[in-house]
Amino acid sequence: MAIVKPFRAVRPKKDKVSAVVSLSYEAYEPQELEGILKNNPFSFLNIIKPSFENNSKISRKKRFQKVRNQYGEFIKKDILIQDNSPCFYLYKVMKNEAFALGVFCATSVHDYQKNVIKKHEATLEKREKLFANYLKAVGYNAEPVLMTYPDTKEINELFIDESNKPAKYEFTTSDGVVHKVWCISDAKKIRKITYEFSKVPSIYIADGHHRSASSSLLAETLKKTETHHTGKENYNFFMSYLIPESQVKIYEFTRMVKDLNNLALEEFLKHLNTFYHIQKKDDVFTPVEKHNFSMYLAGDFYSLQLRKEAYHFKDALSELDTQILYKTILEPILGISDLRNDKRISYGHGKFNLMTMKNRIDTGQFAVGFSMLPITIDEIKAIADAGLVMPPKSTYIQPKLRSGLTIYEL
Repeated sequence: MAIVKPFRAVRPKKDKVSAVVSLSYEAYEPQELEGILKNNPFSFLNIIKPSFENNSKISRKKRFQKVRNQYGEFIKKDILIQDNSPCFYLYKVMKNEAFALGVFCATSVHDYQKNVIKKHEATLEKREKLFANYLKAVGYNAEPVLMTYPDTKEINELFIDESNKPAKYEFTTSDGVVHKVWCISDAKKIRKITYEFSKVPSIYIADGHHRSASSSLLAETLKKTETHHTGKENYNFFMSYLIPESQVKIYEFTRMVKDLNNLALEEFLKHLNTFYHIQKKDDVFTPVEKHNFSMYLAGDFYSLQLRKEAYHFKDALSELDTQILYKTILEPILGISDLRNDKRISYGHGKFNLMTMKNRIDTGQFAVGFSMLPITIDEIKAIADAGLVMPPKSTYIQPKLRSGLTIYEL
């Protein structure tokens, strides 16, 4: 059963919250990042990217220490404050008609290790170690892991009732997203939330597999070095944002490949015909069902419909469209076996994803592109429940969470 705990968040003062919170610095173009760092002294980017002009010239250890020091400066200046007692932090994020209403909380490393918290992506050991060292050096986590749980009437009603009250924070960011936060400190409500989640058999990581793995690695490291380890220390937990699965928005990634692996166009299509019914389209083609792909090649869109007799399903992974594309086209025909590191393949996502893919192929950056329907939450759960791993870039999941809204100290 899932363990969730309230925590004493470090968070922005109310009058500075909209200036403090930020996306991950990797989400910004270099010029945009530089502008924010120069013109907004309250941005959390000034903590995670201090003295950005000289960062490339200092060691990783010193850079981490600068992050820690800058965090301390924000607290000294009362830009960031810490709550006196543990809270759950209800958070609603809205844009147009889409919204998510969930809770910032501390989730258990033990649950992660025992597969109560379930994963569907593989992690890279190098990145796990890097972020674990970062967490140890800076002493806090400002980027929550996005997790989902089955829609639960009692939890939903409790959160909706709380969200009808005046919010602690309410602000709109430059991208038009409205943010609201409520601090739940009442002991009775805390017990109720904790109890209701204790009845949830599993929660699922939607976004943040490396952050979860790194927190687990750090906990194991500190457990061996801390003389009086009890299992209740903050490092035995990590910050997460939990939302019901009905509110998770999942989008697809396109796949674009730079060449046809030394195959002529007709030869490539002949190989495809082994696995697919191929139909050339007169206009832009968007997939209409599972196991149906859109392909853009040499100025034309094609529908690729999987031949049932040519491919056999054996488990949840084999039924996944990203896995099917990999096993029938990318690996055997185009010669791409390493989806993470092969420089011949690239991925795209976004509102105008299909047209962006077309443009990049028309301009000669790539030779062929593929699109598919988004993976569903049920497919993610089936993969996680079976202990399987999706191909990389199988899902683009929203909401994308801000850094610095709530901070969890280790």
